[in-house]
This record gives sequence, C-alpha cells and structure tokens, in this order.
Amino acid sequence: MCGIVGYVGPQSALDVVMAGLKRLEYRGYDSAGVAVLADGGLATAKRAGKLVNLDKELSEHPLPSAATGIGHTRWATHGGPTDANAHPHLDNAGRVAVVHNGIIENFAPLRAELAERGHELPSETDTEVVAHLLAEEYSACADLAEAMRLVCRRLEGAFTLVAVHADAPDVVVGARRNSPLVVGVGEGEYFLASDVAAFIAHTRDAVELGQDQVVELRRDGVRVTAFDGAPADVRSYHVDWDASAAEKAGYASFMLKEIAEQPKAVADTLLGRIDGSGTLSLDEVRIPPEVLREVDKVVVIACGTAYHAGLIAKYAIEHWTRIPCEVELASEFRYRDPILDQQTLVVAISQSGETMDTLMALRHAREQGARVLAICNTNGSTIPRESDAVLYTHAGPEVAVASTKAFLTQLVACYLVALYLGQVHGTKYGDEIGDVVRDLSGVSGAVERVLGTMDPVRELARSLAHKNTVLFLGRHVGHPVALEGALKLKELAYMHAEGFAAGELKHGPIALIEEDLPVVVVVPSPRGRSILHDKIVSNIQEIRARGARTIVIAEEGDEAVVPYADHLVRIPATPTLLQPLVATVPLQVFACELATARGNEVDQPRNLAKSVTVE
Repeated sequence: MCGIVGYVGPQSALDVVMAGLKRLEYRGYDSAGVAVLADGGLATAKRAGKLVNLDKELSEHPLPSAATGIGHTRWATHGGPTDANAHPHLDNAGRVAVVHNGIIENFAPLRAELAERGHELPSETDTEVVAHLLAEEYSACADLAEAMRLVCRRLEGAFTLVAVHADAPDVVVGARRNSPLVVGVGEGEYFLASDVAAFIAHTRDAVELGQDQVVELRRDGVRVTAFDGAPADVRSYHVDWDASAAEKAGYASFMLKEIAEQPKAVADTLLGRIDGSGTLSLDEVRIPPEVLREVDKVVVIACGTAYHAGLIAKYAIEHWTRIPCEVELASEFRYRDPILDQQTLVVAISQSGETMDTLMALRHAREQGARVLAICNTNGSTIPRESDAVLYTHAGPEVAVASTKAFLTQLVACYLVALYLGQVHGTKYGDEIGDVVRDLSGVSGAVERVLGTMDPVRELARSLAHKNTVLFLGRHVGHPVALEGALKLKELAYMHAEGFAAGELKHGPIALIEEDLPVVVVVPSPRGRSILHDKIVSNIQEIRARGARTIVIAEEGDEAVVPYADHLVRIPATPTLLQPLVATVPLQVFACELATARGNEVDQPRNLAKSVTVE
C-alpha cells in the first residue's frame, strides 16, 4: 500500500524522492514525509494528507541541499493519519530516520522495552520502535547495514524498512520481509523503492530483493545480504516499459488511459504463447508435464477483481479440461482447512504479486503439498517467486487503484492456463487450442470496437449520477461480469451496487426492485447455450414489469432483448466463454463516468489502496 523511495547519488535527493513519491500515489496513502542527510545531520518534513500538503511545507520551509534521502507515503494502520504518525520516524537524538511498509506484529513488547530504557516514543505507530532499535545497535557497531540485520532478526510480521543515519551520509539501507522492495541501478546512483515506477524516469535496470534480505546502497555500489549476514544471491532484470507508460498521456485520469490501453494489453498478453504446431508455453514452468498430468483438482485463489477473473476461469478450466475447479477468496482460504494434496494445482491471481492475503494462502497451499501457478502483472514480485510456475500478464503499469486492464489480461491468462492444462491432459488438441487462441486474438479488435461506441454509455452514466443504487444481473460467465461491474461502481462512485446470478432474482433480490431502479443485465449470446439466453430475457421482463429501468448489454444481432431494454448497449459477437472480455468494458466506462459526474477522484478512491500488503 504505502510508497517508499530512497536515493544515493549526484542529483538532488529531495527532487528524486518527491518525484518518486508522486509516481507512487496510486498505491493509496493518507500522509507523506521525507528525510535528507545534509550538513552532518538529518532534515525532515512530513504532513498528513496528500503530497500537495508536503509540497506546501517544503515550499515554506525548504530543506538543505542533499545527495542522500528517503521518502514515504503512508496508509494508516497503527495510529491515525496525523503529522506525528507520518513517516519518516526518528530516534530521540534525531540521528536515524526510518520509513516502513507493513506491520511489525511484536512492536508492543519492543516499545515497552525501549520505554524501560528511557526512550520517548511520541507517535502511535509500530514503525517508531525500529528507529530507536537501529540507533542502539548502530551505537554499538557503527555499521548501518549490520544494525539493520540485528534489528530485523528481532522483528515479527511483514515489513519493508528503509533507513538512513546522520553519521553515514552516503548510505541508504533497506530490508524486506513479505513486502516489496526493489533496487534501481543507475550510473553512479542507486534507488530503493516499493515499485519500479518510482525510479523508472532515471533507470530501467533493477535488482530484485529476496525474502529476509538487507540491501546497502552507497555511491560506489550495492551490497545485499541475508538477515544473518551471509552474502545473498540476487537477480538483475530490465524493466520493459518506460516512464511515459506511467503518465496520463493526455487523458483526464489514469483510469481512462488504462481503459483505452486494453486492446493492446490483451494483444500483448497473447504474444509468443503458441507456436505453429499449436503448442502453448508459459513464462516459467517449473512443474513437469508428467506432474501436471496427475492434477485432479484446480483451486483458484484471489481477492477482489482478481477473484472475479478466477470465477470466469472456473468455467473455462472445467469446460476445456474436465478437471474440477474451485474458486476461493484468498482472505478466507487458509482459515477453513482446505483439502489439498500433491494432485492439487493452485492458481494464484494477483496484479501486484504482493497481495498479502493471496501470498499467505499460497504459502498455506505449498505447505499442504499443492503445486502453485501464479498469474501476475509484476515481474520479480513475491507471489511469482514463491510459485512453481508463472504466467505474466503484459498489461504494463496500472496506476489507477480500480483495476481495468489488469482484469482483462488476467482473464486472457486464465484462458491460457485452462488451454495449457487441456494440452497437457490431452483434452484439447493443437488445432482446437489454435482455434481458441485465434478467437482470443480477435478479442483485441472487439474491445477496440466497444471503446469506440461508449458515448451513449457515458451519457447514461451522467444521467444516473443522482441514483443511490444500481443492480447488476448475469448468467453463466455473465454472473462474474455482473459482480465486477458492481464492484467498480462501489469502488469509484461510493454507491450501493450489487451483482446477482440472474436465476437467483426470484429467491430474494427481486424484493429490491422498485420504480426507476437501474438494473444492468449482461445477456449471454443466443448462439451459445440458447436456454441461458431465453432465461435471462425472462428475467429482464420480470424486473421491467416491476418498474425497473433496464440497461441491457447484448451482442450485435440479438433482437430478442430489444423490446425489454430501456437502454441497449451493443457488444461484438464473441464465443460464450470469451464474452467477459468485451462485456466488462462498458461497465468500466459506466462506473468511471458516473463517479466523475459525482465529483469523485477515480484514480485514488477513498479508503482504497492499489496493493494490499497487509492481511
């Protein structure tokens, strides 16, 4: 959630850090602060609220010029979003500054120990104890990296820590456990950040930090060790997108830009996945085919939007492979004693690769002997590293908190996983896989066509901005699409929105129908399972007869729905299982436009964060 930036080099550290924090605003935060090393001491500034408040403070009270600094955007956990609780936190002497992501679970006994030794801890945070512990350890060893290693061995929980000390003016030290931290490698300068977006304007060369590692940045290089001090192996990689990919490119919001990028993202995720013989390949498969052939159950674990992608994946996996598939909320998974064994394949879906609920569920699955395949958008993140196989989506950076292009690319990846399993199990032949991949390849153009016809949807959304409730209905793969449409409206417009399986309407939800209530209905293709289509047309008639305003999403050529649609949104005809890729797009546009009409900030909705790195 929180954003971290650190810098050592010839540039103005404050300028680099502030620019990096602005690139990380999408992660969600409610206070911000910076610290720089200058003139033999530490200079800091921090303010509750958005970065504009910190900018104002720095304008009124400038910090001295410095070549080393750290910064942070905080999403409150321990203690409210106040100036005092904002990071960085200092020791009592003002010589150590620390920023932190995650939660230190044993902070209370550590705080009590420090208080007994005479330390004063004025904030309400768990982070502050680290600054005081570092000060004690540094006074004994005069080595900031060693002090960090000693402190980390005492900490429990999930954390990323970055620290500086006034006595080490050209050193930044970081540590990670269950929380992201990446090193940027430049020419005579080095960066630390919770996301490569923070330093992408300066370098595209990065070093991936592993679990329980400490990194020391100096002007002359980088050294990485384990918490016990042993040298650590690290993996260098090159970021394949540039700074312009993280800018709005003329759009009013990142979300609008990312919705528009979906045709390319879908096409990119398909690139290089199938050869001329129809054989599929994944990015990193560390599960032998003979092991995959023994899989007799698939379990998908995910949260939020990724969970909806998993619900759609279930239809594809079971239809194409005949292997039973369960879909689980990752936040509930390990608490219900799931039945897993070596024949179970767990598919973990996460845009960031750092979603803590999903990561903990993944680890539980591996403890039970299951194999894990990750679907992720972030190269080098924790979930892919801890999985047996990974299929990367190629959505590029997604800055807006509410996921759009990541969702569509997750769907494409889920279809590819289903086909891959079908290939391994022999339930799908190469030519059949090739046919589906060709259909998938055509979806990019279909999404482009949908985006070109959205003006009526935007107008409709603006006309409904005063409403308090919108309901969404769907059948088959249209049901998860309805859930996703409702989630987008909740996230962005802060209004009551619910998605239902249309067949469940008469089992309770129909009591909600009243005069002029907007109800969005996702209609399956009449060319597929026609009985599904007939049933949902009946559902539309039922709700319209009770005065609801029907907003019908139906494919081109479907005339049966016309008499019952107050508002008709056409989408290109698509094979039934792939329809979510086009049917979701109008719902994204609808939610974004309605939220904008209500005056909401669509890129950073209230109370939400892009990457949920605490349970």
